[in-house]
Amino acid sequence: MASDPVVARREMFGLLRRGRMTSFDPSWFTYSGQTLGPDRVVEMLRPHISDERVQRIDDVLANRTYNLAVVVDGMVDTGNVSAVMRSADSFGVQAFHAVDRARSYKHSKRTAQGARKWVDRWVWREPADALQALRESGHRIVVADLDPAAAPIATVDFSLSTALVFGNELAGVSDEFREAADQVVAIEMSGFAQSLNISVAAAICLYEARRDRVARLGKHGDLTDEDKARLKAVFAVRSVQHARKIIERRLAMEAETPD
Repeated sequence: MASDPVVARREMFGLLRRGRMTSFDPSWFTYSGQTLGPDRVVEMLRPHISDERVQRIDDVLANRTYNLAVVVDGMVDTGNVSAVMRSADSFGVQAFHAVDRARSYKHSKRTAQGARKWVDRWVWREPADALQALRESGHRIVVADLDPAAAPIATVDFSLSTALVFGNELAGVSDEFREAADQVVAIEMSGFAQSLNISVAAAICLYEARRDRVARLGKHGDLTDEDKARLKAVFAVRSVQHARKIIERRLAMEAETPD
């Protein structure tokens, strides 16, 4: 199983490409040919969501941001991609970008696809495409690398819109990202080991980024009201089994009810 390329490819596809990949997909709000507003979606599903779950969604959204983004560039280990995605979710990062340029992948027993439900996933074939999108959204490019000249991660000002880039498990980030980097950073270490597993390094960097944002800004979450409303509806759909059937049944009942 560990070396089965078919299983590995299927797992990576599930992590990066399966389903509606971002909350901006119109299909989250299209039911029975109608386009519903986010508040309407939540209202229809509210009877099926516990008060505790609603509070949890609100708490998560209060600590969410698009101004810090995560980029994985050419990773091949499904376990690493999954772990970085979980860290992004755990530290309130909504934007997850993947440059999927590998021709083969490595299967991992620790792959878990749950985190993909809660982050927006953008997948690019080439570094240039990801760089263009990130620049257009106003993100600086901060590359995590083992370059001896790299600055400590603690020197980054994460109050600025920043994309944190993590590279391939063996070769690191692509030349395109290195050349485009506004800053190259590394985690300061004091032991004999010169590097960390990429998923561990990503978690440490994201923790530092969140800590720095709170220290500088007084908070980490900075979603707009529009983003919060859209994501709350998407999270509500994700939280309810057969959400689409429930909403479409409700619409059908309303259409049959005379004014």
